[in-house]
Amino acid sequence: MKKYALIFSVLSVFSLAASAQTYRVKSPDNNLKLVLNVKDSITYSVNYKNNELISPSAIGLKLDKTTIGAGAKVLSAKPSAVNKTIRPLYGKDAVLTDNYNELLISFAGNYKLLLRAYNEGVAYRFITDLKDSVKVISEQAGFNLKGSPGTTIAETDNYTAWELAYNQFKSIDEVKEDKHAITPALYSYKNGVKLVIAEADLFDYPGMYVKKKGGNIIGEWAGYPATTKMGSWGDFVSVVTSRENYIAQEPGKKEYPWRVIIATDDDKTLLNNQLVYKLSKPSVLENTAWIKPGKAAWEWWHDAILPGAPIASGMENRSTQLYNFYTDFAAKNHLEYMMIDAGWSDNYDVKKPLKRTDIRAVIQHANEKHVGIFVWCVAAPLLKDLEANMDYLKDIGAVGIKVDFFDRDDQLAIKQLQTIAEAAAKRHLMVDFHGCSKPTGLQRTYPNIVNYEAVRGQECSKWDLTTNPVHHTTFPFIRMLGGPLDYTPGSMRNKSKDTFKPIAEGLPSTQGTRCHELAMFVVFDQPLAVFCDSPTEYEKYPDIEQYLSAVPTVFDETKPLDAKLGEYIALAKKKGNDWYVGAMTNWDARDINVDFSFLPAGATYTADLYTDAADADKNAEKYEHKTITVTRSTKLNLKLAPGGGAVVHLHGK
Repeated sequence: MKKYALIFSVLSVFSLAASAQTYRVKSPDNNLKLVLNVKDSITYSVNYKNNELISPSAIGLKLDKTTIGAGAKVLSAKPSAVNKTIRPLYGKDAVLTDNYNELLISFAGNYKLLLRAYNEGVAYRFITDLKDSVKVISEQAGFNLKGSPGTTIAETDNYTAWELAYNQFKSIDEVKEDKHAITPALYSYKNGVKLVIAEADLFDYPGMYVKKKGGNIIGEWAGYPATTKMGSWGDFVSVVTSRENYIAQEPGKKEYPWRVIIATDDDKTLLNNQLVYKLSKPSVLENTAWIKPGKAAWEWWHDAILPGAPIASGMENRSTQLYNFYTDFAAKNHLEYMMIDAGWSDNYDVKKPLKRTDIRAVIQHANEKHVGIFVWCVAAPLLKDLEANMDYLKDIGAVGIKVDFFDRDDQLAIKQLQTIAEAAAKRHLMVDFHGCSKPTGLQRTYPNIVNYEAVRGQECSKWDLTTNPVHHTTFPFIRMLGGPLDYTPGSMRNKSKDTFKPIAEGLPSTQGTRCHELAMFVVFDQPLAVFCDSPTEYEKYPDIEQYLSAVPTVFDETKPLDAKLGEYIALAKKKGNDWYVGAMTNWDARDINVDFSFLPAGATYTADLYTDAADADKNAEKYEHKTITVTRSTKLNLKLAPGGGAVVHLHGK
């Protein structure tokens, strides 16, 4: 009897109506509903709290030998419900709830469509079981957004950039036809609902963009490369010179990427929505004890200039001695790593270190200080002789690599990310991808991928105005839905909106207050947190050194407290017995009230509080540091200057 009751409850979730060929899958909380209609073609729609967000939109795959979705005939539909837990190796939470309802529909023609509904969003993917390999001429992925919502998107005219600023439009009617945007892409409805289009579990297939076509939003993909050459910056980047009339070559048996739609009427929930991670393939690595997230010193952003240091510094003086200085700083401040950027080896051959640096001696010195060394390299030359290059990097004693200048996300480039991650894992090397496309879950499958860049980060403060507090309070709601980022925070030269000027060479500064910068270490997801500024700059502020030494890069629990897209963020993260609260605002001064009721009953915390000084609107480097006592009954008012922020470190017992 219990067996039949369970079957009935599962079936009732999906409301199967085979005669009408309409199938419904609902989220466990019943707020989200994915409706599939099968006639001559396959269309879907999405409802959130009984409001239609996406009206019927066609989906399918045009292959060279058949068209998936055309003349669709359902053979069977199998529902199921899942409620389990995921324990990530590291991240924002030690335990994730993996709770969803699922429907697997089998079609004539040897393909299936898998639908899932979580409380966080819905997703679908095609699964083929064809005899022969195929070419994917195109994919049909429609997103017919209801009611012309506004949008916040990062637009581009090419298929080579993901370090982009976001543009905000009051209505998609203002968006130009045929101009594409990277995903995730966010849309804002008049009733306050936010919808995000994303993808997950992307393997051996080009990345998805979105563009407006005929007034509607559709997916778009880069064509399969026909010819390439070395070019772009430094002539060491593989550049596509012509493309085929198809987007991918695939085996007949294939699980295609998830097309993901996230919906919420509470902005702050986007800060800890991990649906892309949940949808992605679990780790394939058996031994992961060597994968250790952490913090790193770094020389590139400030041009290796060390004001007041007892040694020669600057880019022209990069040497064994200079890198040892950074390593000593890392050891003193409990930073796990030193990131050595471009300039230690030949850009075209990683196996040829430059004479001014004895890389083996640097790594030996770091080992003695219990500091690991990451080294920079370029993707195309690395791939040219991958096995030998990886063997060399392992042999010199590096613990990780920063691989730069992919600048593509066609099928071949996406495959390269996996190939490098797999080769690195075999040698127990961690990976920080740069000049790469956005993460889509590969970091779950290969957790030795500790960061992706794919964000307009701190480097851009050297040459333009784009990395500003509005940007900082925008991309965490969108870009971070895909996974971690390498923003490289930690600037100690902080400027107001009126006083900031980009400095390409020399010692750059950043927009926003000192405490806005400190909040990035809590707000931003970065398992490898790379400090952008000079060791001698941090040493001027022992109390900030204390905070930066303590703040972790991965956490046991994350609690978004209050947030509004493009305006402000406040969230709390727990590690061990300690809590960290980070708050930041755009260019508007504001008060943020923090309610500490999330703390355990009966616990009293001593807390270090870093806040904007009263005159931080004029001198953005000014801050106040004091020690307070906090319990779950504490309510704290944080006064944030324009471009301001605050951090609280609660010390547990």
